[in-house]
Amino acid sequence: MPTNVFINLPVNNLEKSKEFYTSLGWKLNPAFSNDDAGAISISDTIHIMILTHEHYGRFVDKPIADTSTTSAVINAVSVDSTDEIDVLVEKAVAAGAKEGAPQDYGFMRSRAFADPDGHQWEVMWMDPIAETGDWEAVQEKYPQAAEAQS
Repeated sequence: MPTNVFINLPVNNLEKSKEFYTSLGWKLNPAFSNDDAGAISISDTIHIMILTHEHYGRFVDKPIADTSTTSAVINAVSVDSTDEIDVLVEKAVAAGAKEGAPQDYGFMRSRAFADPDGHQWEVMWMDPIAETGDWEAVQEKYPQAAEAQS
């Protein structure tokens, strides 16, 4: 059985967040959504639970971070091509996200955005040759890769 990942995010405006995440092409699961929460499926095994601050507060005993001014985590999702990075980030920006700094090492490329609540996301692609761990093959194909390692 595959492991599911649930990323729980406190949001200021639940309806706005539902609209934002579904505008990226991710799916709202109505069976696990209500006035306190929205279940968003990125894939069959990766899900976002967007929660009102009051509901999120039921699960933690710490103050909720103000992600518009602080960073607590970067949520990274991989895609199958560099074109998919651009499509997803452009959808996010059109829906109100703030774009972050891109990275391009040849063998690995990413673009970043912050959702309307300031939660950080990175959309990345890695050449399958790099996923093998064969650093010599990576450097042969991408000479600039040595700079990324240092």
